[in-house]
Amino acid sequence: MIQPRSPLLFLHGVGGGHHAWERQLPYFARLGYPSHAWDQPGYGESPIVEPYDLEQVSAALKRLVDALGGEPVVLVGHSMGGLVAQETYVRHPGIVKALVLSFTSPAFAGGDSDFTKQFIAARIGPLDQGQGMPDIARRLMPTMKGSVSDPEGLALAERIMSGLAPDTYRKAVQLLTTFDRRKELGAIRVPTLLVAGGDDRTAPPKVMEKMAQKIPGAEYVLLEGCGHLGPMDQPDQFNAALLGFLKRHRL
Repeated sequence: MIQPRSPLLFLHGVGGGHHAWERQLPYFARLGYPSHAWDQPGYGESPIVEPYDLEQVSAALKRLVDALGGEPVVLVGHSMGGLVAQETYVRHPGIVKALVLSFTSPAFAGGDSDFTKQFIAARIGPLDQGQGMPDIARRLMPTMKGSVSDPEGLALAERIMSGLAPDTYRKAVQLLTTFDRRKELGAIRVPTLLVAGGDDRTAPPKVMEKMAQKIPGAEYVLLEGCGHLGPMDQPDQFNAALLGFLKRHRL
């Protein structure tokens, strides 16, 4: 008897949306995995939540899982999506069958740190100066790619980010700066894969490797030459890492 495949739910980054997973959804669907990608509240046609905080965003994710039938899912999070995946596991562990945390971190630097101020200024400052999301996407996304990068992935990332609502982007950037689940890493009790990029300066490999060491039984994969765009930067390599993890754990 063939074991049913586990449902996969893909969670995008701050400049993304469900289209960021165009190279993953059909691939895993063909292999028999029920595959879905969400638009975080405020992205795409997904309604905004207020207050726009981690509690409300993770509650929205739980509602989506319930709407899909309520079966526990494998959460596959990229960057901000990795933060949301961790937060959702802490708040709603019953809906999570496994975690794939890619190009992400266990916490954002403190809200008043110089790094946080610089991050917000770099991401939000251009909007305050009158630039639009397409301007920000053209400037920012090329800095996120790696030395071994699919040019179609960069074009896709720029196109997706260009279409974001500026107000949602502001809220999402602020949301990132409130995240810290470092203390909960040791309490994760589901199969967990961490995927890092060798050229990722936003979520450096050393940070992710240290993160993996704190999660019981976690696996760690490094994609050489991959930047922060991750699943778009090296889609084939990312898919292979994810598929290997799913097979090893019979998910």
